[in-house]
Amino acid sequence: MLRGPLHADGYRPQLSGHETFPLRYGWLKKAVDAASADSRTNRDTSIFLSDDAIARLGVGKNMVASMRHWATAAGMIEERRGKIATTPLGKRIFGSRGLDPYMENPATCWLVHWRLCSNDRKTTWFWAFNHYPAASFERDALVQGIEKLSRDRGWRRTAISTIRSDVACFVRTYASLPSSRKDSYEETLESPLAELGLVRPIGKRDGFRFVRGRKPSLGSGVFCFALTESWPSESQTLAFETLAHEPGFPGRVFQLDENDLADRLSDIEETSGGRYAWSETAGLKQVLRKRPVSEAEALLFLEADYT
Repeated sequence: MLRGPLHADGYRPQLSGHETFPLRYGWLKKAVDAASADSRTNRDTSIFLSDDAIARLGVGKNMVASMRHWATAAGMIEERRGKIATTPLGKRIFGSRGLDPYMENPATCWLVHWRLCSNDRKTTWFWAFNHYPAASFERDALVQGIEKLSRDRGWRRTAISTIRSDVACFVRTYASLPSSRKDSYEETLESPLAELGLVRPIGKRDGFRFVRGRKPSLGSGVFCFALTESWPSESQTLAFETLAHEPGFPGRVFQLDENDLADRLSDIEETSGGRYAWSETAGLKQVLRKRPVSEAEALLFLEADYT
């Protein structure tokens, strides 16, 4: 039986919104600043929808929409009562006293990647990292896989052209592509998530592979934050197999091999300040949650990667 939110009844796919632009350096900071400014004023319209958005944000009209899309998908801003507001995570990372407002620390890229790919906000992103069955792929293989899923699940308004555009944006988000004379300047700009090295070109222009294995630049703080966010509220234990292979859990989203995941979990009691513990009793490998972890406590886990 297929598992995960993409296969749930009533799931609504998201295959657009980025206006074909992958995430850019500086966009999340600009979005958080704009949302913060909105919350301090009595503006009837969010800055992202205002006539002066282009001038204030310093990008084109379509990029304004894309900036809002990425910041929302990454959970840095959200809509509250018809207005855009900064989330606690957005404020902690990109606020005036944020940990890494200009994305200079690899931890921020890992954090944004986690937020984009650990749940169903972005269909292609989630499906590629959590469900794609092979280590290598071509763009058309991703397109065909999502198109088949769309048919099987009876999704509406999922034209093949929309899926193809979303897959193209996905590839440009993660892979460093060689430029050609036909590429526009915008197409040669690299997304910060390409620094993670999770997707690499192989051979020809349309061939790629997911890079599974150890991730030295993935810190213990982001890992523990991700563990907390993926933990089902009703569970007190999580099996190693779940964390390693189930959709939406750290092993799949971060493309960790079992050895790296086991090493990280063996240190989880220290990393989490005693909130979690690793157990291998009677050959059963699992993580124990000693007590529920609040959102504020989860944010504190991130501090370890920024000191």
